[in-house]
Amino acid sequence: MPEPKREEDKIFSFDSSRDEHEDDSRPGSFGEAATGDPFAEGDSAAAAELSKLRAEKEELAQTLVRRQADFENFKKRTERDRHEEARRGVERIVVDLFPVLDGFDRALQAHDDANYEEYRKGINLIRKQLFEVLTRHGVQRIDAAGKMFDPHQHQAIERLESSELPDGQIVHVFQDGYTFHGRVLRPAIVRVVVNGSQSAN
Repeated sequence: MPEPKREEDKIFSFDSSRDEHEDDSRPGSFGEAATGDPFAEGDSAAAAELSKLRAEKEELAQTLVRRQADFENFKKRTERDRHEEARRGVERIVVDLFPVLDGFDRALQAHDDANYEEYRKGINLIRKQLFEVLTRHGVQRIDAAGKMFDPHQHQAIERLESSELPDGQIVHVFQDGYTFHGRVLRPAIVRVVVNGSQSAN
């Protein structure tokens, strides 16, 4: 009597062609035909967007630089205008004080008597203090005596005919002139030599 087959002796056959077909049909298997990168279009759009953003960033950076430069120029212009306005204010005060200096000068010239020496010293001291204050703010006296006539700094109201002195030399100052930060506020009033022989040459 033949023995029954044991379970472990059973032989199972495998259909290799079916297995290969199933393997090829699984998603993501190496057997899948290449149909192109599914992210290619997305990458191209992202690159274009990135390029656009970079261009906008560069434009904003350039705009910021220009705005910063404009602001710095505005600050400098405002500061310059403020400084000029302050200077004009001081200039108006300085011009109003010139007659005061002239009054001191006339007072000093009017009393040559020795009896007035102490008086002269006091007047001269006050005049000196006033002029030192003006000097600190940019006022300078035009040194005209003995100099050659300069129409930009001097105003001639008298002429002295002379063949011994150079033509155009200033021989007398009637009224001092002053400059303010290098600009003439008041010309010196002077007497000028006219030398006919030198003028002819």
